[in-house]
Amino acid sequence: MISFIIPAHNEEAWVGRCVSAIQSAVVAVAEPPEIIVVDYASTDATASIARQLGAQVIRVEHRHIAATRNAGARQARGDIFFFVDADTLVNAPTIQSALRALRAGAVGGGCLPRFDGRLPWWCRLGFSAAERRCRRRNVFPSGACVFCTRAAFQAAGGFNENYYAMEDVAFSRALKSLGRFVIPTETVVTSGRKIRAHSWFTFMRLSARWFFLGFRGFRSRKGLEFWYEPEREKEK
Repeated sequence: MISFIIPAHNEEAWVGRCVSAIQSAVVAVAEPPEIIVVDYASTDATASIARQLGAQVIRVEHRHIAATRNAGARQARGDIFFFVDADTLVNAPTIQSALRALRAGAVGGGCLPRFDGRLPWWCRLGFSAAERRCRRRNVFPSGACVFCTRAAFQAAGGFNENYYAMEDVAFSRALKSLGRFVIPTETVVTSGRKIRAHSWFTFMRLSARWFFLGFRGFRSRKGLEFWYEPEREKEK
């Protein structure tokens, strides 16, 4: 079985599209899937929308993305895990490519995203350079869609709950220490709303935090408004 684990906080605008995209994509896969939405402290219709579409929903009250991902993994029954952000749309070619890699011996991997909507020029330039670097050095900068075997997840210790962000980067590094880590050619689509809602200064500040402090800079939610208190654009 393949387990799709979706952390979601106030994602009523996207969670239905996320679940539906997974359901459409797995038609081409011969293994039974389960879809688990981990509703972390939502105050909107996230949970009810997910249930209406047939997803299993579990509720946690903390605002801690690493712990939320791990809560979903504890509930999962599959031997392959896909961690998909609630504002991300996967597709059949991406899932098939990931499964081929895992069945060929890879321990895990991650899919690079394409952002929806219009993005500022500085983001377009920066993302293009970042994607080339990621593929050249086989590093993974985003948790939009991460996949691994259950055995690799357990060996890596899951997502490090010491971190309130960058937990996906830490997890990918842990996976790479265990074996082959892959970045498929295929990409997923994810929301660009947070990028549109914040200025370049936010990204420069976060980049500086990472450069000078590394993972130590993400042990508290303080200063991580981009993830925890974003000024989200209104979506129809």
